[in-house]
Amino acid sequence: MRGVPRSLRPRSLRTRLVLIATVLATAAVLVCQATGLTLMRSWLIGQVDDRLTDFRPPSPVYRDVANGTAPAHRPPPHEALPSDFRVYFYDAEGRLLPGSLGSGRGEPRLARTIGPGRPADGRPATVPSEDGDGDWRVVADSGPEGMRAVVALPLDSVQEATSGLLWFSLAVGAAAAAGVMLLGSVAVRLGLRPLTRVEHTARSITRGELEQNVTDTSPDTEVGRLGIAFNTMLDQLRAALHRKDRTERRLRRFMADAGHELRTPLTSLQGFAELLLHDPRMSPSRRREAHELIAQNADRMSRLVDSLFLLAKLGDAPTAEHGPVDLLSLAADSIAASAVRHPGRGITIAPLGPGGSGGPGELDVVEGSGDPHQLAQVLSNLLDNACAHTPPGTRVQVRVGSARTGSGAGGTDRPGRTSANPPLPPGAPAHVVEVVDDGPGLTPQDAHQVFDRFYRAPPASGTPRDSGSGLGLAIASTIAEAHGGRLELDTGPGKGCTFRLLLPAGTP
Repeated sequence: MRGVPRSLRPRSLRTRLVLIATVLATAAVLVCQATGLTLMRSWLIGQVDDRLTDFRPPSPVYRDVANGTAPAHRPPPHEALPSDFRVYFYDAEGRLLPGSLGSGRGEPRLARTIGPGRPADGRPATVPSEDGDGDWRVVADSGPEGMRAVVALPLDSVQEATSGLLWFSLAVGAAAAAGVMLLGSVAVRLGLRPLTRVEHTARSITRGELEQNVTDTSPDTEVGRLGIAFNTMLDQLRAALHRKDRTERRLRRFMADAGHELRTPLTSLQGFAELLLHDPRMSPSRRREAHELIAQNADRMSRLVDSLFLLAKLGDAPTAEHGPVDLLSLAADSIAASAVRHPGRGITIAPLGPGGSGGPGELDVVEGSGDPHQLAQVLSNLLDNACAHTPPGTRVQVRVGSARTGSGAGGTDRPGRTSANPPLPPGAPAHVVEVVDDGPGLTPQDAHQVFDRFYRAPPASGTPRDSGSGLGLAIASTIAEAHGGRLELDTGPGKGCTFRLLLPAGTP
């Protein structure tokens, strides 16, 4: 609404709709009434014109008027003149003669002289009244000996009828405007009730009631489609808020765990450094021992920081390279590297048998897809975990093959199986690498926490206390999920541990 002051602009949609409906309805009524008024006035004037053109003064009247024998304002004795007619005569030279026929209130304002042929005969015209009150309809007619007569009829009845109709039209327009405004306000209020409910729902959500939804969701109406879009937006907003809450909780827990893990080596570094500074007369053996402890804690803190950096990097760019990977060769290389780190450990490799079991058979090339460096990190972490948490002499075996996901081969959830990754579709082809040991296994409580960051299971009897950071399995699980796969654990007390890495077969 340009040009309208801001204070006068309607702010409510309901008010705007009512005003628009009122203006349109009133305009339609007034246009119809104006059209009817115009047609009626034209028809009434047409009736007057027909009466004028049908009337002709008799020829003897011209002669009597010319001779001055016809009484003014009186009809001739041989013919009665209608009371509302007025007849004026002009002589052959165009001068208005003093005598006229007919009587009544007022008379038309006529010219004192007229030219030949003007006005044209038989063409009605409208002229004002002499006293300025009303109009007259006149028509000219030729008579004998060059004389002319002008017949006039007053338009009082036409003007009264049109004036009455005009006031009636204005009254109807005002009544229509009031009715439309009253009934339209009720109709618009009822029609916008679903939109009002959407407004109330939105206000409730702003007050913190995030679980509310819009109930009007009919796809056949505009408000219903708005409700569907609004509910979809609310679902996405709630999901985003839940993800944000989970992320914040995980971040707070991660920061607390990281601070706790870093505090121990930092405290040791600070203590041994202060010991060296404040005891310059320390014996060489104790000084060397302090230096070794400082180096060990610095190495531990360095490995912890590297693991944290790797986790952050995996979250930003999980798969830096994606190409074909020979899982059999990758497993063999990981076994060789683990033998160097854990001498005396007998780690074997075997094909993957039915249901994920190992057995006699030939090892075949299993070519998957992914980042070879990250997958090697997964196998290295799994082998280090098996060697660190099982007594010396415990059998450790790596199995490589292909299978279809299920309760036996893995990839789906079942009792006794835990994973931090979502399950894969049942029956989907997958490449599998298993790291199996015959150790003491884990309790259900420990198994459910084994993939958590900074979690370290209690050491088994006959095994040294774990000095790791508790991030190895979390890193391996993150890498598996980044490849679209899954890292899971089948275990139980006294049943050993089977860590299973599944990668979707045919992933580009």
